[in-house]
Amino acid sequence: MTQGSIGYLITQSLFSELIKRGMNNPIACVLTQIIVDKHDPGFSNPTKPVGPFYDERTGKQLAEEKGWSFVEDAGRGWRRVVPSPIPLGVVEVESLKALANAGVILVAAGGGGIPVVKESDGSIAGVEAVIDKDRASALLASLLGANMFLILTAVDYAYADFGKPSEKKLTSVSISEARRLMEEGHFAKGSMYPKIESAVAFVERTGKDAIITSLEHVEEALTDGAGTRIHV
Repeated sequence: MTQGSIGYLITQSLFSELIKRGMNNPIACVLTQIIVDKHDPGFSNPTKPVGPFYDERTGKQLAEEKGWSFVEDAGRGWRRVVPSPIPLGVVEVESLKALANAGVILVAAGGGGIPVVKESDGSIAGVEAVIDKDRASALLASLLGANMFLILTAVDYAYADFGKPSEKKLTSVSISEARRLMEEGHFAKGSMYPKIESAVAFVERTGKDAIITSLEHVEEALTDGAGTRIHV
């Protein structure tokens, strides 16, 4: 549902904007299945926040009524958590490569992709889970041989000690420093942590840079060094 509805909006908006600019680039939204391990520990330890925010009382009530698991999410309220297995592969990767090599603008892995597992006979089957969209995007970018991995979010930069008097804007960060900051707990698990983690994973796999910034500053990030750039 996420891939179809949001993919429709993105492709339509891109198409209309390109037409306004006198451009005729082909665009394709591809339904994307992401391979995970059926024995991934994430299935027995739900961690991915999904859905609306609730106050603590409502969250506890829903947990009792529906058997859901809840966590407090970065000071914004209580949210349901579901399994979030690590993405290992992309079923449609060869199709996506062919389209990218043909100059098609791709919209893929929407919402983290559809989680599937491989069966012993080589077939695939869907599983109940939500794959982190940043992890899935980082994997897909590396498989496609992307020259850069760009994550657009609600803030212009990632910060150490975000929201504290010691808050520090991060501009250029090595993967070793990013790992240290993650270990020290500088990033909220339900917001910036998976973005830093995914950026580090892309840089480790490819040796290419990753940038985290806002949509409003994407041009500056690409030309003038704005945003948080993670490098080897």
